[in-house]
Amino acid sequence: MSADDASGTGAGTDRESDAVLATEALTKRFGELTAVDGVDLRVERGEFRSVIGPNGAGKTTLFDLITGAQRPTSGSVRFDGEDVTALAPHERVRRGLGRSFQITTVFSGLTVRENVRLAAQSVHDASISRVDRFLRPKGSFEAIAADTTATLKRVELADRTEERAGALAYGDRRRLEIGLVLATDPAVVLLDEPTAGMSAEETAATMQLIDEVLADRTLVLIEHDVDLVLEVSDRITVLDRGRVLTTGSPEAVADDGDVQRAYLGGDRG
Repeated sequence: MSADDASGTGAGTDRESDAVLATEALTKRFGELTAVDGVDLRVERGEFRSVIGPNGAGKTTLFDLITGAQRPTSGSVRFDGEDVTALAPHERVRRGLGRSFQITTVFSGLTVRENVRLAAQSVHDASISRVDRFLRPKGSFEAIAADTTATLKRVELADRTEERAGALAYGDRRRLEIGLVLATDPAVVLLDEPTAGMSAEETAATMQLIDEVLADRTLVLIEHDVDLVLEVSDRITVLDRGRVLTTGSPEAVADDGDVQRAYLGGDRG
C-alpha cells in the first residue's frame, strides 16, 4: 500500500495525484433528505483508504453510488480515467471495480466452488460467444475453472469446495465473499464493514486475509472500528451528514478537533 504523509485537507479537498477512483460533487437526495452531499473523493492507485463517520453519515450510500447500485441526483464518478456514472453495476465490475457488502451476499444454496465460479464467470462472459455460452457447460471453460481453483486456494477454502455456502460458519462466509470479489479480478475493491459481527480473533484473521490476497489492489474500507481504521489506513475520509468533513492521514484525522466532536469523541459503534 502507498505510504501516506498527508495531513487533514478539509472538507471536499482530496488530493489530485494518480486518482484511480474519483467522485466530483457527488450527491444523492431522497426527497428532502440529502444522504450524500457534494462529495469530492479521490483515491490514489495502490492506496488503502478508509471512510468513517457516524451512523447515517452516508457511507454505504456513497458506495452504492460509486458501484452503480444507485444513481446520483447529481455529480459524477470516474474510474481509471473514465466517466462511469451512467454504467450499470456489472459493467463497472468488468472494468475492475469490486465490492463486498455489510451483509454477506453469498448464494447460500450453492456450493463454495459454485459461488466462486459464478463470480469468475461474470468477468469472462464478455469474451464468450453466444453459441458457446449456450452449448458448452460452464465448467468446461479452462480459464474460468483455473481462476476458480486459484481463488479458492488464496482464500484458504480449497478444502471446502463442495460444502454448501449456507452451512459455513460466519467467518468462513466472509472469507468466501472476499473470494467472490477476488474472482472478478478487481483493480479497486470497496469493502463495506467486512468484519461486522466478528470476534476479535475473526476480525484479525479477516484483516490478515485482506492484506494477503488484496495487498496489490486499491482498497476503500467502511469500518466502525476506529482503532482498526487508524491501524490499517493510508488515509481516512470522514463523512458527517453526507459531507466530507476532512481527509488526511490517520494521525491527522485522530488529532482533528472537528472529527473528535463529530465522531471519535461520540458514538463509535
